[in-house]
Amino acid sequence: MRNLLDTRTLGREQALRILDVAEDMADTQQREIKKLPTLRGKTVVNLFFEDSTRTRISFEAAAKRLSADVINFSAKGSSVSKGESLQDTAQTLQAMGADAVVIRHGASGAPRTLATSGWITAGVVNAGDGTHEHPTQALLDAFTLRKRLFGSDSRGRDLSGVSVAIVGDILHSRVARSNVWLLHTLGARITLVGSPTLIPQDVSAWPATIEYDLDRAIGAGPDALMMLRIQLERMNAAYFPTEREYARAWGLDGERLDALPADSIVMHPGPMNRGLEISAAAADSPRSTVLEQVTNGVSVRMAVLYLLLAGERPASEKEGAS
Repeated sequence: MRNLLDTRTLGREQALRILDVAEDMADTQQREIKKLPTLRGKTVVNLFFEDSTRTRISFEAAAKRLSADVINFSAKGSSVSKGESLQDTAQTLQAMGADAVVIRHGASGAPRTLATSGWITAGVVNAGDGTHEHPTQALLDAFTLRKRLFGSDSRGRDLSGVSVAIVGDILHSRVARSNVWLLHTLGARITLVGSPTLIPQDVSAWPATIEYDLDRAIGAGPDALMMLRIQLERMNAAYFPTEREYARAWGLDGERLDALPADSIVMHPGPMNRGLEISAAAADSPRSTVLEQVTNGVSVRMAVLYLLLAGERPASEKEGAS
């Protein structure tokens, strides 16, 4: 694997490979000593042009547990905020000897530009670009789904026959886009649920069905209900009347939680707006995978960095990770 820029072009075998290596990584995290020597001598740069404490810390933990050196580069207060271009920043990282760059950027397509420009030889991982994609979030969601639904014996399994309803602000959500493509590639059936104002105008090319009524979507009995964060910072236009109205129509409250099938799970990429898209009762219920998603995110990002920088596992490491 040279780069990880999106899930739309990620093949089924590639996706399963990442998920299976993530299983190995998760096994190593149960040990007393969680650190592996695998990426010793490699340098991973977290290049964040947008704030995201959770994703940055998750990538940092993943790199450090693989013994890589980590450089955190925040655009705020740096030369970037003074007008330095992406090209100048990339060439600086190249001169510093970066082996991998994890980039979050407000412009859709910035990670691809970085990966294909020739400015840098490092592998590039997209940690979220504009309203385009967030591939490692979708991978950790798929990993969490697979583990919850199939238990410890999930290696090599896809998500054929699994139904997932993704609820909320589809329009602005890179998480939704990455999940639609990845879950479809893995065989899942996807329903997008939300206000007509928060569904993109043309989703005819998306492998998903559209539903505007959350209660009807819940009545269909999905295996997983994925609640998206309402991005209040992007709500400068009136996408819905009031927050109270939104919670009433599309929020997951206790009543809707009880209406879900007994074995359905509740997911959320975080951070959560409790009381808006999800109630405290739903967020903290045994069905909720929110904290598991955070834990699994480290294992999945370890797998991505490993496959980017180390390739195939040597036999001794396979034994150690089993």
